[in-house]
Amino acid sequence: MVAYVIIPGIDGSDGQHWQTLWEQQWGTSAVRISPASWSAPDLDDWVNAVQTAYDDACRRDGLVVLVAHSLGCWAASTWLHKHPSSPVRGAFLVAPPDPQGPAFPRQTAPTFIELSAQPLPCPALVVGSTNDPYCTPEAAVDFADRWAARWYPAGAYGHINSAGGLGPWPQGRELLDSLTQR
Repeated sequence: MVAYVIIPGIDGSDGQHWQTLWEQQWGTSAVRISPASWSAPDLDDWVNAVQTAYDDACRRDGLVVLVAHSLGCWAASTWLHKHPSSPVRGAFLVAPPDPQGPAFPRQTAPTFIELSAQPLPCPALVVGSTNDPYCTPEAAVDFADRWAARWYPAGAYGHINSAGGLGPWPQGRELLDSLTQR
């Protein structure tokens, strides 16, 4: 069995978002982060929330996988760098926004602006879209390379969120399964 740490982006993931739908399917095997700064993200607060969720997930199962979307990808990678010896089975990083890109919410998330991707201490998969308004495919490929992660181009799905109508996103579940079964 695997425990999952759900790390959404700004404001969390709504009820139609694939992360929320997966969390409902996983039941007690899933733990969602709960930062105090959902709407005005503070990196330290989010990283601490990842730690709290990770600790809770570890009590459920020894195998933990991080499932991050959008700004949550940066919170996950920052947490992994601060805790490189934590036994994480994998990091599933979907639609990371480009902190240097024109659409990045600089006013809302200023503590995330200076982040840069560095090799992760666990297997990782970066999934991106060809038409993500927050990150070009080229930038996402670069993040995957610098995170030492595999790259998967998902197609034209915008920011790979509920606005794209993905529902439970079966393709994403297959990708996640391929990461965790390595």
